[in-house]
Amino acid sequence: MIFPLIQVLKSGIIVELDYMHPQEQEVVRALLNVFLIEGKTYPQKEPLSQAEFSAYWLSKDAFVVRSSVQDATHKPKEILGAFYLKPNFPGRCCHICNAGFIVQPELRGQGIGRFMGEAMLLIAANLGYEAVMFNLVFETNIPSITLWQSLGFEIIGRIPRAVKLGDQQMIDALVMYRALG
Repeated sequence: MIFPLIQVLKSGIIVELDYMHPQEQEVVRALLNVFLIEGKTYPQKEPLSQAEFSAYWLSKDAFVVRSSVQDATHKPKEILGAFYLKPNFPGRCCHICNAGFIVQPELRGQGIGRFMGEAMLLIAANLGYEAVMFNLVFETNIPSITLWQSLGFEIIGRIPRAVKLGDQQMIDALVMYRALG
């Protein structure tokens, strides 16, 4: 694959998807920490330090979606979303990958998540993975479940009371899976 991948979103915004650059790591870590503090989509309870973020998000391949046009001030292109892609299991099972996604909260519903999901499926296949598995999709994360099902993922399992939300409510987590190729 040739990066960056360019896409025009349904809103007309032109974006590019590329490997994350080292100077973008702190922006992505800060964005992920927004989601961790929100406590509705990721299992971690506390914001991640740089070392924790590196171990979790940067252990294999990490990607970002950027605005594709610099403005007249020549500020760096804005990070609109990000995802990681890594083996879900070691050794004999490393042909099944896992991915995690985040989108700037004010940009949800603009098609960035779908673009990342579609691109991830192509990238994963190009990297030699044979399937994608999500281990803990919170049952209350309806936009994510809807997106993944629309991209061919199946719910292959349910983990009862897997998640304790911030208000102490216990919810199930779904295991979602899609073969590639």
